[in-house]
Amino acid sequence: MSLIGELLIAVLVLLGALFCGLGAFGLVRLPDVYLRSHAATKSATLGVLCVLTGAFLFFFFYINIVSIKLLLAIVFVFITSPVAGHLNGRAAYRSGVPLWKGSVQDDLKPVLEKNGTNQSGSKDK
Repeated sequence: MSLIGELLIAVLVLLGALFCGLGAFGLVRLPDVYLRSHAATKSATLGVLCVLTGAFLFFFFYINIVSIKLLLAIVFVFITSPVAGHLNGRAAYRSGVPLWKGSVQDDLKPVLEKNGTNQSGSKDK
């Protein structure tokens, strides 16, 4: 079990580091706040979850401890990171940050116009 466990833990930690590195690369290279938010939330969340899962498995297999703190951290990151990314994108859109010139469509604009609200969220008169 030790060789399989070590390989599984190593793969999870390396995969997590790769995802975090890709997220950092996306933050630097992507053109607008919406795409950067996507890179930060998706890849960084998956990267952190892989690293924390690898740490949990290490403690479980080699130290014989079920770490409730790591399980809570996994659940907390899994829930809060995508929600925070969504709220950052929504706040940017409602404050008037323009989309990248290469964006193909804006799905939120027709919905706001249909509801009679402007970008700031207040009702049009």
